[in-house]
Amino acid sequence: MSAPTETREHEVSLTAPARDHAPRVLSRDPADFPVPKGREEEWRFTPLRRFARLIDGQPSDRRLSRTVQAPPAVVIDELAAEDPALLDLPLPVDRLSALAVANAGGAVRVTIPESVPADEPVVLRLRGESADDLVWGHLVLDVRPFANATVVLEHTGSAHYGEHLSVVVGDGATLRLVHLQAWAPDAVHAAHVAVRVGRDATFRSFQSSLGGSSVRVLETVEYAGPGGDAELLGIFFSKAGQHLEHRMLVDHAVPHCRSNVLYKGALTGDPDAGDSGIARSVWIGDVLIRAAAVGTETYELNRNLLLSSATRADSVPNLEIETGEIVGAGHASATGRFDDEQLFYLQSRGIPADIATRLVVRGFFADVISRLGLPDWESQLQDRIDAELGFEASEGTTDEEVAE
Repeated sequence: MSAPTETREHEVSLTAPARDHAPRVLSRDPADFPVPKGREEEWRFTPLRRFARLIDGQPSDRRLSRTVQAPPAVVIDELAAEDPALLDLPLPVDRLSALAVANAGGAVRVTIPESVPADEPVVLRLRGESADDLVWGHLVLDVRPFANATVVLEHTGSAHYGEHLSVVVGDGATLRLVHLQAWAPDAVHAAHVAVRVGRDATFRSFQSSLGGSSVRVLETVEYAGPGGDAELLGIFFSKAGQHLEHRMLVDHAVPHCRSNVLYKGALTGDPDAGDSGIARSVWIGDVLIRAAAVGTETYELNRNLLLSSATRADSVPNLEIETGEIVGAGHASATGRFDDEQLFYLQSRGIPADIATRLVVRGFFADVISRLGLPDWESQLQDRIDAELGFEASEGTTDEEVAE
């Protein structure tokens, strides 16, 4: 299916005031970050009232239940808050991530050695019990040099959850990270995925937000040596009353590294429900190429599909370049309503309107989901999107079967 036509009908300006896109503060101490008021650039799209319990930052001894599926060579241990191993990790960049580190009381570390088979994913399932629970968590993924691993981190159930995910991809290693927000409708989740990519290492990230009341995921990437390659992929589906926010900062500070960002989102609200029926999404893509980062190649793209009038999609790509000695750099963003011609074409061939809508949305997301490279999880994601559209999930359903 073709992409949505570009329009600005339900979209804020794509431009942003000139600023330094690098984080101004890097710290584990929440006191180093002021309490957000909503006017700050990094908070102006975030409904602070929804995240008030997390911003307040009260300690809590509640934890999400955890189940793990992993090859025998994977080592999972718990680190105390004062463990020196935590001092050499990428630092928090905002108040919520600093609170997660400070209040988690340590971290759960997953160490993946070179000997782990590449075709055996590590699957961690985290589940919350109640939206009344305030939960803090710090997870460390330590991918050792020259390892080749896939990690799936799935969130379900409900909670107010503040998460800091530290990811270190060793020199020459490859990591495929799948970070899924499949929360119940009343969950609130704020996460910082802090990634360090080693020399000649490859990092592939896939973010999926298909649940929750309010979700805010910030993903930052830094490079520890030349030759690093990072690809950030993501999908989200916002319905009436939902706020789904994805932010990313790719900091090119060393030579000859690459990054590519591709996110797609769909929104459908309830025009009869007033403000409470608005489906909301936010995508902020920051890429900084510092003066020393010669030979950089980067591109970022966000596309949003509006399925009803009660929607708001804020999309702000930012690209700051401090050197002209690069391979290439660019960004693009498009937000558009449903293509009436596509719908008419399908209906003229006897396909009911709801099935036609399902086909177009499947086609819209297909090129992102297919890059995941995990057929079982790809099928689950398509089923989940069908469920968002009001269809019963059916395992392995193809577009051709949908149309029959």
